[in-house]
Amino acid sequence: MCFDLDSRPPIPPLAGAAVDGQLITLRTADGTQFSAFHAVPDAPTGAAIMILPDVRGLHTFYEELALRFAEAGVEALSIDYFARSAGLKSGDNRGESFDYQPHVGQIEWDNVVADMRAATAYLHARPGVHALFSTGFCMGGRFAYDSGTEADLSLSGVIGFYGWPAPGGGRGGSPSPTERAAEFTCPVLGLFGGADQGIPQNVVDDFERALSGAGIEHDIVSYPGAPHSFFDRKAAEFHDASTDAWRRTLAFISDHTPRENAAAA
Repeated sequence: MCFDLDSRPPIPPLAGAAVDGQLITLRTADGTQFSAFHAVPDAPTGAAIMILPDVRGLHTFYEELALRFAEAGVEALSIDYFARSAGLKSGDNRGESFDYQPHVGQIEWDNVVADMRAATAYLHARPGVHALFSTGFCMGGRFAYDSGTEADLSLSGVIGFYGWPAPGGGRGGSPSPTERAAEFTCPVLGLFGGADQGIPQNVVDDFERALSGAGIEHDIVSYPGAPHSFFDRKAAEFHDASTDAWRRTLAFISDHTPRENAAAA
């Protein structure tokens, strides 16, 4: 598991920022409805981001993270994976009593891709959006990397937080980002804990070598001493790593988002 249910993003709310966030329902090409949390900035930058949660699906951490992105001017959409087995999110049906494990076992990669297509189509159609990114954590981190190999999503960049990139271990049959390095269509930012016992440094190094060999623009960062799931308000001892990871994330988005006059040209 990645984050605990009471975990929160280690990003303080931005004083004076005005954002609007709400739970919405999206529909895939085959008619499946699924839940997503949509956060809209008051002062948009032209960037939007699809957020791919960990194994718990769409819980409070990812709703709050969407709000933090929106406060930074990035329109955000956090999606839920479990519509096909657990129905739409409503009330507290993804709360503490929700047994997510049986639903994780029913995830299929083709369905995740279908959900991502619906989510990215929704964001691409939003007014003023001219650069779209994806980010994810743990299981969602691998999904975020893989999204960068799906050309029809038209992403400007992908950001993975401690996602397993190597062959094997992919939930729902998700492919290995390392093996698919040559298929990336956008830049990659990878953020890892140097003390992550589940993702050894050689796995991170292999991923970076594969991206380099494929000529893919990338920045792979390992934080010494930081464990898996370090990006958590409760993990105060890893505040410096979290702060730097958030800074790098926003800089990556800014660097790969065309300025308004360039987008209009």
